[in-house]
Amino acid sequence: MRPQITVLDAGGQYCHLIARKVRDLGVYAEVAPSETPASELAGRKGVIISGGPSSVYDPGSPTIDPRLLHAGVPVLGICYGQQLMAHILGGRVEKGERGEYGFSRLDLRRTDSLFRGDILFKGIEGRQQVWMSHRDAVQAPPEGFHVLGSTETCTVAAMASPERGLYAVQFHPEVAHTPCGAQILKNFVFGACGCVQDWDPAGQVAIVENQIREAAQNRNVFFFVSGGVDSTVAYTLCLRALGPERVHGTYVDTGLMRQGETDFVRASFAALGARAFEVEDAAGQFLGALAGAVNPEEKRHIIGEEFVRVQQRILESENFLNGRWILGQGTIYPDTIESGGTAKADLIKTHHNRVAGIQRLIDEGRIVEPLSSFYKDEVRTIGRQLNLAPALLDRHPFPGPGLAIRCLCATSEARVEKLGDGWLLPVHSVGVQGDSRTYRAVLAIDDFPDSPEETSSLINKNERINRVVVQAWTAGKLADLRTVPGFLTAERLERLRRADAVVRRLTHASGFDRAVWQFPVVLIPLGTSDLPDSVVLRPIDSVDGMTASAVRMPPELLAEIVREVSAVPGVAGVFYDLTNKPPGTIEWE
Repeated sequence: MRPQITVLDAGGQYCHLIARKVRDLGVYAEVAPSETPASELAGRKGVIISGGPSSVYDPGSPTIDPRLLHAGVPVLGICYGQQLMAHILGGRVEKGERGEYGFSRLDLRRTDSLFRGDILFKGIEGRQQVWMSHRDAVQAPPEGFHVLGSTETCTVAAMASPERGLYAVQFHPEVAHTPCGAQILKNFVFGACGCVQDWDPAGQVAIVENQIREAAQNRNVFFFVSGGVDSTVAYTLCLRALGPERVHGTYVDTGLMRQGETDFVRASFAALGARAFEVEDAAGQFLGALAGAVNPEEKRHIIGEEFVRVQQRILESENFLNGRWILGQGTIYPDTIESGGTAKADLIKTHHNRVAGIQRLIDEGRIVEPLSSFYKDEVRTIGRQLNLAPALLDRHPFPGPGLAIRCLCATSEARVEKLGDGWLLPVHSVGVQGDSRTYRAVLAIDDFPDSPEETSSLINKNERINRVVVQAWTAGKLADLRTVPGFLTAERLERLRRADAVVRRLTHASGFDRAVWQFPVVLIPLGTSDLPDSVVLRPIDSVDGMTASAVRMPPELLAEIVREVSAVPGVAGVFYDLTNKPPGTIEWE
């Protein structure tokens, strides 16, 4: 299918999110490298330049073919894309003293002379909440550009030269934290570019099945399934495309699973009509390899490599390497984006299906990934088209590395530190700020703030943190807690399983699990010698995991969860994560 919109990848972690938002409008969009020649973009109805972690002044920073800005094709620059457009056309971009990450308020400028430029903000009135994630900023627009909007900290938050079809915004319209963003993209795609609707993910099922048959040819497909939405939908597509006799599935129990997970997966795949499905118990292998691992990236790499070793052992023992088999995976866009999968992207975290071992299989052409062009919400749409049970499709996403990345580890003791009105916890988590990876401490506060803006403000004014939590309960004084040396042991994993099971049971009974997209429960090595761990509650709302908003649960439900979790042996405290994504990732590691 020929794309109407091309998103040029300047390294932004939300590059593909922009494309997905355009697809949401029913318009097919692709992603291409930022340096794609203007001649190769001929025939596009519009082009969008993504954000990115670089500065336009950095050597080797992403750029575009300057001819694109004179080709008469409508172009929208977002964040770094705005800075790049201004820089190329003679505007002034300056490095900021510090970054701006979070909510801001956009004031629009409307005058008769900007009537044609108003196409970008058509139907948008009054002061607007927008999401910023940048350090550099445009201080003076290029000649012929009008400033369409500003914020308290950003003079040129939006600009346009409508006569040339050039538009740009410093904020991120593609994220859920910019409520008017969907309308801005709609105005650009239909108003400025004149696109027509031509995309429906449900209508892609037959195309994907044909692609599976082409990839497999006369070979069978072997899946290592997780039981999650992605691998289940990918497996089902292969069943339909090739028949159950040609699709084999193995579920690897790594010992890092939730309570009751293995039994659920076994029953679910039996209901799908899978005839060749097995469960491989590899808990001892994984826990042995992870003994002593603390660093998040190290844990992900270990899990990925052990998974490849399990794959190799199974493939060899079952004669799957005789040339008649290829490997199937449920990989979707976000799995590769956050792993630095786009050309200029900064690594946020390594995913288990993009480590070196898996990459070797890809290089050998022994892999089929039916969903690699789709996003999580599109995968669910395809699943509904396949008539999969809601119990499968509506499951909360669960990370491939399992509880290993929800069980944080430490090698030494460190006490909490008073920091303003809160407490700096000596526990670090992964974040994404300015399209780059951060690994910073956590700020604990006593009460829930009145608004998400307050949380963002706390993070923006302190570069030591990327996450804010509320102290829901502690066995003693928070000031007396400290990090306690702890690793991925069977005892700590069981502690996490019990807390997670409590949360899942109570949120399901109350219906709260249907009000959130995901609810990670995290164990952190913060406590005392007798009670060595604390539990973090992380309910979030999202569409595809690329961005997320922290969700407040009803006070009575929180009180019930705290009461039961605090009774789990070894738990010293319960905290509530208030951090949106960005600046904090959904998972802590």
